[in-house]
Amino acid sequence: MEAARSKANEGAAWADACTEWDDWDKRSPPFRVHGDTYHVGTCGISAILVAGSEGHVLLDSGTRDGARVVLSNIRTLGFQPQNVRAVLTSHEHFDHVGGLWWINQNTGAQIFTAPAAVEVLQSGKPSRDDPQAASLDPMRPLEATLVSAVEPGEPLVIAGLTFTPIATPGHTPGALSWQWQSCEDGECRTIVYADSLSPISSEGYRFSDNPAYVAAYREGLARLAATECDILLTPHPSASGMRGKILADDMGTGKDCRGYAEDRLAMLEERLAQEQAQ
Repeated sequence: MEAARSKANEGAAWADACTEWDDWDKRSPPFRVHGDTYHVGTCGISAILVAGSEGHVLLDSGTRDGARVVLSNIRTLGFQPQNVRAVLTSHEHFDHVGGLWWINQNTGAQIFTAPAAVEVLQSGKPSRDDPQAASLDPMRPLEATLVSAVEPGEPLVIAGLTFTPIATPGHTPGALSWQWQSCEDGECRTIVYADSLSPISSEGYRFSDNPAYVAAYREGLARLAATECDILLTPHPSASGMRGKILADDMGTGKDCRGYAEDRLAMLEERLAQEQAQ
């Protein structure tokens, strides 16, 4: 643990290697976010490793090819993939969880996801309720025994590490955000990995035709806005301005959970207004 902290860079190398909204599978160096929380994803897609003395927890896998970068970055930090005990998911799209099968093959980790995402991960096929269903690539299905549903709002303890899942549906029906604490030198900071939450859809889908879905979307945004959040991370690094945070030498600067939720709510309102005008 101490060796990983001492040799992991603080993000400057990642910012040098990556640009805004970079390629999903572009290799990037891992870096320490705070304490024992590390970014081990690619330039364009986040994957977060939280290391613990009893085992580690990974948030998201990246794409099928991106999962190779994630596994390599875990090893680069000096950790062993077989010590990853669990993978927590954000939302059930191939760019963020398409590499789960490969991660599981190298770690044996159990996958924890939202109830609405369980069938998607087990079948590899998008939910019919997903606004992007018609334009999504399939994923390699997972055996039912590998996928467990969590109860949003109920803390989940894995290998001595505690994570709270927050229901934030909208970008997908089964989207989750996650909250935990990481400490270093006596300073503990609350970290939130907030889901994408952008109102994107396949051609022909109208959010305004699905009032119950929009209501749940709004509730999730309000829930996120009220969440304690010292450091904000997102599945697409640029969505939370991660590169700017690194360049400012403060991962707690810039957009926080409330600002991020308000930004996404404005996007939703704009999308609904456009649909009503058509």
